[in-house]
Amino acid sequence: PEESAPVRRLLRYSADTAGGLMTPEPLILRPDATVAEALARVRNPDVPPALASMVFVARPPSATPTGRYLGCVHTQRLLREPPSDLVAGMVDAELARLHPESPMSEVTRYFAAYNLVCGPVVDDDDHLLGAVTVDDVLDHLLPSGWRDRESATNGVPATLEVQGG
Repeated sequence: PEESAPVRRLLRYSADTAGGLMTPEPLILRPDATVAEALARVRNPDVPPALASMVFVARPPSATPTGRYLGCVHTQRLLREPPSDLVAGMVDAELARLHPESPMSEVTRYFAAYNLVCGPVVDDDDHLLGAVTVDDVLDHLLPSGWRDRESATNGVPATLEVQGG
């Protein structure tokens, strides 16, 4: 079925790569979208905060894998621009991209170097495949069950050992 296509695409990648960590449903807009349209998407309560930190701009189709990826627009920038302006005029095309085969060590360095909470995963043909969030990275690096240990200590974080990276 059509709903399982994004999951099948994720399963093509190792779990410890950008492709294995990414969500296939980031906020994607066409270049002719307005700031108002972008902010309406960001305000959707079903969008996790890390994914709402930026919108990705690509040529159609606007579902992953997209048409040609053009870049991203940070939500902070959207908040400072007139609602009728087009996102095409404020695209950050210079932000480094993650490749779906980027290993975990490269993904963690990416987030540390660029101080972001979300980053684009783009293939060799310039199609946006998805986005990795810092939450995805932390969930992968922290030991399984770490949330359970925190709740068992009444909200006080238990001592954690970060898994190799």
